[in-house]
Amino acid sequence: MQIIQTRSLQDWADNFLEAHPPRAKSLVMTLFGDAIRPHGGALWLGSLIRLLAPFRISDRLVRTSVFRLAEDGWLSGRREGRRSLYTLRESAERRFSRAYNRVYSPTYLAWSGYWTLVFASTGTLNPQTRSELRKELGWEGFSAISPTVFVHPNPDHETLREILHAYDVQRDVFVTSMEQAQGMPGRPLPELVTEYWPLEEIRQNYLSFIEHFNQLPEILDDLGKALSPELAFVVRTLLIHEYRRALLHDPRLPIELLPTDWAGKVAYELCHDVYNATWHRAEEYIMEALLEEDAQAQPTADFFYARFGGLTLPH
Repeated sequence: MQIIQTRSLQDWADNFLEAHPPRAKSLVMTLFGDAIRPHGGALWLGSLIRLLAPFRISDRLVRTSVFRLAEDGWLSGRREGRRSLYTLRESAERRFSRAYNRVYSPTYLAWSGYWTLVFASTGTLNPQTRSELRKELGWEGFSAISPTVFVHPNPDHETLREILHAYDVQRDVFVTSMEQAQGMPGRPLPELVTEYWPLEEIRQNYLSFIEHFNQLPEILDDLGKALSPELAFVVRTLLIHEYRRALLHDPRLPIELLPTDWAGKVAYELCHDVYNATWHRAEEYIMEALLEEDAQAQPTADFFYARFGGLTLPH
């Protein structure tokens, strides 16, 4: 039975890579966020080439990808003889931390009933800063209800503080909260959700993810300890790569404002189950690849084990 199931999982991986080959540069980003940050955020090019080989990405594409990511400000490269070490830059580390905290946390949140508004004054903000702030707030799920007003029912306030500080606009914007005025005529505030956030598009992204991965929990459960480290690593990496793409535009709205049986909740729970079944063997493969180039490669950091509310060791 285990031989059949191993072949079944390998077939799944082969078919997925054939139908949805990941772009090298994007997969490098996924790999750094999911696998390399917990090991210090740095690795030698040789280890990166080995880690990406199972995804049918050539040495040349790996080199081109890290060169472009360095040019874009995400990575720093350092040569030692004929070898190159790539490290997440400090500014990129902060962005990776925010982005990947979203990946491993529920996309649906409890709600206090209040909305947060950010008013970006046209009189004090120059157009470029206002445009960059708009983009950054958009990444955090805010919707623009006018060119200078952004709203979210339940944002991460610590992240909002970081954004305002990073752009040095604390004295140029107004931040406030609001709730539905009682006894006054007007549309209910929850209708803002369907008007200003593309929930159907987001739902379709999640449904696509679910369709691709929903068979894996049963296969992985049957495999148990027979799962190979390399195949576990491939499945875990593809899982996070595709899940990250599915939630890219998810504004993380309160569960009270989302449709019943929200697909994002189903997708998150599926991602949690598959990750829990693969992370341990995948870490074996990652450490082996890192140690091949660096005998002092850092072990898995403590924060890694807090993902998805706390990872469990395989039975």
